[in-house]
Amino acid sequence: MTKEEVVTRTGKKKTAIARATIRPGKGRVRVNSAPVEIHTPHMARLKILEPIHLVGSRSDEVDLEVNVKGGGVMGQAGAARTAIARCFVDYFEDAELEELFKEYDRSLLVSDPRRKLPKQPLGRGARKKKQKSYR
Repeated sequence: MTKEEVVTRTGKKKTAIARATIRPGKGRVRVNSAPVEIHTPHMARLKILEPIHLVGSRSDEVDLEVNVKGGGVMGQAGAARTAIARCFVDYFEDAELEELFKEYDRSLLVSDPRRKLPKQPLGRGARKKKQKSYR
């Protein structure tokens, strides 16, 4: 398949936002302008590489560039994997690939809508309240 197009998709997890761009290439994957092989910690790197392993040999035809900001290390990894999976589905236009991703883990294609609860009045956080001592 010879495609001369560029596809850009986003992914979100908590407060992390990732933008992934896929284009024809030699199978290079870069996260924030650095090769994914040197991305730390190791668990985050494995999480980012999940959709690439699921795609298999077709990932050798394309280059991926992922820019992630906000959130923590694992939140950024979750956002990056969602963005990468969406890029693959749109670039290859393959319904079987989309089904494979959904069967493996739905969060590969669907961003996590959970957000932090705001702080409430009379309390120190979202749920915690000041203790009463009059009893």
